[in-house]
Amino acid sequence: MSIIPLIIIVTVLLIGIIFLIKIIADRYAQGSPIKASKDHNVILKQVNKRLAQNPRDPEALFSLADIYYTEENWDKAFNTYQILDELAESSQKIDAFEVHLRYGLCALQVGQVEAAYQGFNNAWTIRQDSFEVNYNMGYLEFEQKNYEKAVQFLSLARKQQAEDVPTLRCLGHAFFKLLKYKEAMAFIRKAIELAPNDKESLYILGECYFEVGHTEQALKIFTHLRSDPVRGPSASLHAGTINLSQHQVEQAVEDFELGLKHQNIAPEILMELRYQSAIACLKLNEIGKAIVLLQAVQDDNPYYKDVSGLIERYEELNQNKNLQIFMLASSADFVALCRKICLNYFTNAKTKIINIVVNRNEWVDISAEVETPKWTDLVVFRFIRNQGSIGELTVRDFHSRLKEMKAGKGICITVGIFSEEARRYTEARLIDLIEKERLLPILITVDAKINSASESVGSDADNVELEQETMGSYSSAAGEQPEQEDEQSLT
Repeated sequence: MSIIPLIIIVTVLLIGIIFLIKIIADRYAQGSPIKASKDHNVILKQVNKRLAQNPRDPEALFSLADIYYTEENWDKAFNTYQILDELAESSQKIDAFEVHLRYGLCALQVGQVEAAYQGFNNAWTIRQDSFEVNYNMGYLEFEQKNYEKAVQFLSLARKQQAEDVPTLRCLGHAFFKLLKYKEAMAFIRKAIELAPNDKESLYILGECYFEVGHTEQALKIFTHLRSDPVRGPSASLHAGTINLSQHQVEQAVEDFELGLKHQNIAPEILMELRYQSAIACLKLNEIGKAIVLLQAVQDDNPYYKDVSGLIERYEELNQNKNLQIFMLASSADFVALCRKICLNYFTNAKTKIINIVVNRNEWVDISAEVETPKWTDLVVFRFIRNQGSIGELTVRDFHSRLKEMKAGKGICITVGIFSEEARRYTEARLIDLIEKERLLPILITVDAKINSASESVGSDADNVELEQETMGSYSSAAGEQPEQEDEQSLT
């Protein structure tokens, strides 16, 4: 046998053996497990070698994802687990539950909410007893405003970890959104005990107290939170509203003012703070301050509640001090103003007040003897503070009073208007009806007339009764005796 063919045969056999060895080695490399090592570089070298052969090698991807997850490289971890999430159910070499769970956790870290929900939901189908899965499913349902589902998942999570603060907190907030305030209070209180610095939960606890009628507890919480930079404006609004409802007007004004001092207030909270502060100022008769606040609201929203009407009404009051007294002042100041009007109602007349009857804070009857160059008679004035429409029944009652007093004339004065029925009733009777339109000039000029009369008294003894008139009696229609301070202010 020739040596050349033999060499050729040997060479071919050697090539075949080398090729076979390479195939076996590659197959072994692809199927061999990744060796555990503390050195990530070693693992990465093994992983990359296998991924070069098969980019969708489940074990290699699982190891690579674990490295990224441990290093908190969330973007790369998410991308890797996203591939594994698709392969998890078809591969027996990786833990499908862990893949789905970590896919969801990584998705949350990178803001992929839908992917997170998909990952946790897939994990939940495998295991329903995982705290992490139940909590995160509950959290995501809460964020999607599916509060009933959120409560279901969070309740499962609480059974597994009863003292977990985020679970208690989220569960309480979910019940609050479902308007189940008592249930919400139980969980939120527990969460606050474990994490006292949670101002948002404390604020919601205050709202729960308010909704179930525990107003004092709610007020304490809102008062405490007035200075908080985030919840302060809303807390101040709540505190002020409660104090206003309890007639603690000065305290309410303080609450609203503290709320308005905050920066970056939400527009809807800012408008309501200004509006409620204006209402409180009106109750204290601080009309100028109230108008400034109302105009600020109107600048932002011309149609906000009854702002336009309030500005129109109180701007007029702000310009007319006596109108303020007539409508808003104490009973004593109101009666004092009415006496001024009586004394100066008739021109060139001597007027002597003989009786005053006060019906709570609604109206005042003043009886006066009036002497003019042409006639002398008893005149009864009725001043009504009601700003609405005065009906026939009120006028009939006044007419009965005139007959009882045997008065020759009656004058009924209101800051409101008289109904058509009231007008018709007085057509054939000696009763003059004075509405707001005719009252305003009287209120504007009454003080000037008083001053003029006072000067005249000093030079004309005939008019001494304008200065020295006496009050025969003062009584209350409701049967109540006026306070001594009020009597002194009237005489």
